[in-house]
Amino acid sequence: MMQLSQNRYFISVDTHRRQSLNGLPLASFGRRAAAFTIDFGIVAIVVGLFMLPETLRSMATTDVFKMDINPFHGWELLSLPLYFGLWTYFGHGQTLGKKLLKVRVVSLTHERLTLWHSIERSLGYGASILEGGFGFLQYFIHPNKQTVHDRIAETIVVKVEIATSLDPLNNKLK
Repeated sequence: MMQLSQNRYFISVDTHRRQSLNGLPLASFGRRAAAFTIDFGIVAIVVGLFMLPETLRSMATTDVFKMDINPFHGWELLSLPLYFGLWTYFGHGQTLGKKLLKVRVVSLTHERLTLWHSIERSLGYGASILEGGFGFLQYFIHPNKQTVHDRIAETIVVKVEIATSLDPLNNKLK
């Protein structure tokens, strides 16, 4: 008789990269939330500035200052993943808000964040927002303080003042 299913077993592989990150101080929820708020505010201001000329033209005919921003339709939808993804990649794990609050995103699988990691992580914010923001609150129940978007992109967020920074030339922690 032919066996239809084979038993398969998970084999955990603790990589050299993960071992090299042992002992890094993780960023607090407060710092992470404040950095996200600063970054979200920056995106809102930039989107508002791009929409201002259209709003002023509309105001000239209607005498009503009304700025219609629909984050789920049009180019505004791309503004958040582009900002978070590109700044995280080109900032070596730091957006402007993360830089101000001295935290950095670090890959669990690569020495340096790839562009795909950064975009994937930024798109993961949507997954964290789903279900009323519970994806962000998973910080409090995960042993390595990872939120949903961290686990999607296989990243952690560390304090910079203690871990200092990643050297982009040799990709090592200083």
